[in-house]
Amino acid sequence: QVKLVESGGGFVQTGESLRLSCVYSDSAFNLNAISWYRQAPGQQRELVARIGLYETTTYAASVKGRFSISRDSAKNTVYLQMNSLNPEDTAVYYCNDMAGITNGVWGQGTQVTVSS
Repeated sequence: QVKLVESGGGFVQTGESLRLSCVYSDSAFNLNAISWYRQAPGQQRELVARIGLYETTTYAASVKGRFSISRDSAKNTVYLQMNSLNPEDTAVYYCNDMAGITNGVWGQGTQVTVSS
């Protein structure tokens, strides 16, 4: 079973940056759409960004212009560069492919905490 493992979260101040990484075990996933989701306490999980075939990208309105998703196929990794972070970005961040999302299979995620 292909696994996607998130890392890179941490505790930062408002205005600072973080880069999250999503590493997958099967290089075939370089052809898959990979999404970053986040879930804040008491909130539903929401889509943050997605990178698809031909590297097309989609962003939530709340992060557009601040976050950037990219893929390094040589490293089987999708990144989420997060700039100008604010407390509303505090959440557990998850990456997943479409099959995992459909089947409700999620990893551990990585915690991002932004202090004011």
